[in-house]
Amino acid sequence: MSPPRTGPDPAPDRTAAARPSAAARVRRRLSGTGASAAAIIIAVLWTLPTAGLLISSFRPEDQIKGTGWWTFFSDPSLTLRNYEEVLFGGTSTRQLASYFVNSFVIALPTMVFVVAIAALTAYALAWMNFPGRDWIFIGIFALQIVPLQMSLVPLLSLFSDGLTIGTTQVLPAWDLQGAFQFTRVWVAHTIFGLPLGVFLMHNFIVQLPKSLIEAARADGAGHGVIFRRVVLPLIVPALVSLSILQFLWGWNDLLVALIFAGGSVEVAPLTVRLAEMAGTRGEEWQRLTAGAFVSMVVPLIVFFSLQRYFVRGLLAGSMKG
Repeated sequence: MSPPRTGPDPAPDRTAAARPSAAARVRRRLSGTGASAAAIIIAVLWTLPTAGLLISSFRPEDQIKGTGWWTFFSDPSLTLRNYEEVLFGGTSTRQLASYFVNSFVIALPTMVFVVAIAALTAYALAWMNFPGRDWIFIGIFALQIVPLQMSLVPLLSLFSDGLTIGTTQVLPAWDLQGAFQFTRVWVAHTIFGLPLGVFLMHNFIVQLPKSLIEAARADGAGHGVIFRRVVLPLIVPALVSLSILQFLWGWNDLLVALIFAGGSVEVAPLTVRLAEMAGTRGEEWQRLTAGAFVSMVVPLIVFFSLQRYFVRGLLAGSMKG
């Protein structure tokens, strides 16, 4: 039996306890008056071009061509004629309304495909045991460094000529017409978006408590039930964050849509039409500014309506990482 301790207890390291952590110091500096003033200045400078574009889009043609947008405050004059001409005026090939619908048809399905496939793949790589799992994840991670421009020609050749191994044609050519031309854009966007999507979703799903997955297995749940009833409710912020990123990528894309869908009015998105306006009608600033702001409205609505989930997903990822 050991003798009882008679000496005083060791004094706690009060100096270390009183010393603020690095995170606390950074948080205190970022919440100070100077940091707030700097953030406000940056926000104003960042928003100023957008405000100028919005004001210019509502100004009459003679004023926008003769004076800068800041003269609006000394001679305010607004009109909706620019938006009317851009959206519904002229011939059908010049109206932005049809291109606006095409952008939705391209961006929404692509977002659904990438998010669904990335979530399922990330769950399999995180919680299912099969040979080569780690090597597959490393391969997917490495695909992120492959430049998109290097993949355009091989993928376009695959769509145009199909895939032939030796003398055997494995995949036929994708001779799609009409609305089916969107299929090539969906597939291309999905292929280009999956590496980053799988990587982001894997970082969230692999951090889920192991005891939670094991408890579900002990209750007899299979992988499908675990993914649908346990994993999905816990990764909603990550799903929303990836959805926003992928939707904005598909909405703002010009290169992929122009190469795989073409520039026809039936399938071309807004970005293709805006590029045409800048190249052939760049002197008509009143229409170009109105068209540019029309293309910005949807991304702004998506971002501001879902920013709460977007920030929560980013913060959750930073804390888990």
